[in-house]
Amino acid sequence: MPSAESKTAAANAGGVQSLERAFDLLERMADAGGEVGLSELSGSSGLPLPTIHRLMRTLVACGYVRQQPNRRYALGPRLIRLGESSARLLGTWARPYLARLVEETGETANMALLDGDEVVYVAQVPSRHSMRMFTEVGRRVLPHSTGVGKALLATTPPDEVRALLARTGMPAATAKTITSPDAFLEALHLVRETGYAVDDNEQEMGVRCLAVPVPDSPTAAAISISGPAGRVTDEATQEIVPVLKEVAADLSAALASTDGT
Repeated sequence: MPSAESKTAAANAGGVQSLERAFDLLERMADAGGEVGLSELSGSSGLPLPTIHRLMRTLVACGYVRQQPNRRYALGPRLIRLGESSARLLGTWARPYLARLVEETGETANMALLDGDEVVYVAQVPSRHSMRMFTEVGRRVLPHSTGVGKALLATTPPDEVRALLARTGMPAATAKTITSPDAFLEALHLVRETGYAVDDNEQEMGVRCLAVPVPDSPTAAAISISGPAGRVTDEATQEIVPVLKEVAADLSAALASTDGT
């Protein structure tokens, strides 16, 4: 007969497995656009329908998932608070890496996430130059006129990019802002080829920004430097981009660490 200790260990193991499965289902729902049916989850996860139904019932009761009138399941509102807090923490974790960017490039460093159809800045470390760029943390901008927006959307399927642009429009912030979906898709192709994005006076005249995506980030993220066009020249770009890519890779590794170091 199993001992009390072995029964407790088995129960704990079952609880951990259920927790892992529940988080896996939430991530699969997010990958599917936020709303799925049980059969879709069963097909993608390999779990039997009764198991999925039991887990979803618990998630619904906790408010992390809601059941729609059409019987499909959607991500619930309680996840919003978790996501907002996580985004703020992501910016906090990134600050030492942004400080390193400032140290090595001399320019203001930023981190931005894609939140719905908008880019939101979650962290910044300012340049020490008297003439420097400043973007308020929490500021939201449209992706088409920013380097971070291009970096964030570079690997998004073209039809999804076009749908996003149709929803947001492409207002011109300056005379150099890209205002054509075809031209923006060409710019994204260049980002994929070179590994970095450029905002060349497109958000603000006299300002150039260089941005790269953070590889394998838990949510789409990009880091950038911004400075006067007279300093962020084509020649300076060749020196700055390798630093951006190296810092992005190091930040990615830190975010992937399971021990918090």
